[in-house]
Amino acid sequence: MSNPLAAGSLDGKRVLVTGSSRGIGADTVGYFAEAGASVVINYRNKEARAAKIANAIRENGGQALIVGADLTDPESVQAMFDRVNAELGGLDVLVLNASGGMESGMGDDYAMTLNRDAQVNVLKGALALLEPGSRVVFVTSHQAHFIRTTPTMPEYEPVARSKRAGEDALRAMLPELDAAGIEFVVVSGDMIEGTITATLLERMNPGAIGSRRESAGKLYNVSEFAAEVASAAIDPIPANHTRYVGDISDFDQSEE
Repeated sequence: MSNPLAAGSLDGKRVLVTGSSRGIGADTVGYFAEAGASVVINYRNKEARAAKIANAIRENGGQALIVGADLTDPESVQAMFDRVNAELGGLDVLVLNASGGMESGMGDDYAMTLNRDAQVNVLKGALALLEPGSRVVFVTSHQAHFIRTTPTMPEYEPVARSKRAGEDALRAMLPELDAAGIEFVVVSGDMIEGTITATLLERMNPGAIGSRRESAGKLYNVSEFAAEVASAAIDPIPANHTRYVGDISDFDQSEE
């Protein structure tokens, strides 16, 4: 997938992408770096992967900082932003990409803790670093965005509801963001081929991804969807603050 951002278009910009040591986050941060941004690669426990991505960016003449943080731990989040502020002096783009809830061995409340509570805490922690004209991008799925009107597969429902709760909580901050001159956009996509979530769903419900692909006609892969996330950081914001990636005709849009 070619970079949707023009070379040099983000020179001087500072970008943090949560959960960017692999998958969509890693490809997204790569697009930003190629466009000239100084990028912050956030990871929870994949330091080696984060370092590999950062080294590749630096070898190509880009600037990259890796910062580990458990987004469910407020002290860890604050330490991350303290480091970013010390190294970069602020942020121009914050991409809230990290999510989860299907991992084994986590508590029953983990999905809500990560996908709602942590997202709000991260954004609140970033406010001191985000200047007027900066932008926040929240990444979600159609299955989560439309969960109130369109049922999803049972294996994914707890995650979908927690991500919708997170989206709602972030949208509730729009008046505060508007007052500070900070822009906000949600990027909602269908199931993405090659992600951890898709792999886990296929393991729990064999044939689920193939069935969704037949219904949707096309599912984006990781690099294709990451290109949409990166573009959302600079493109005009839709009136409803939502950028849809892929077909949404199968979803009940009565509450939109």
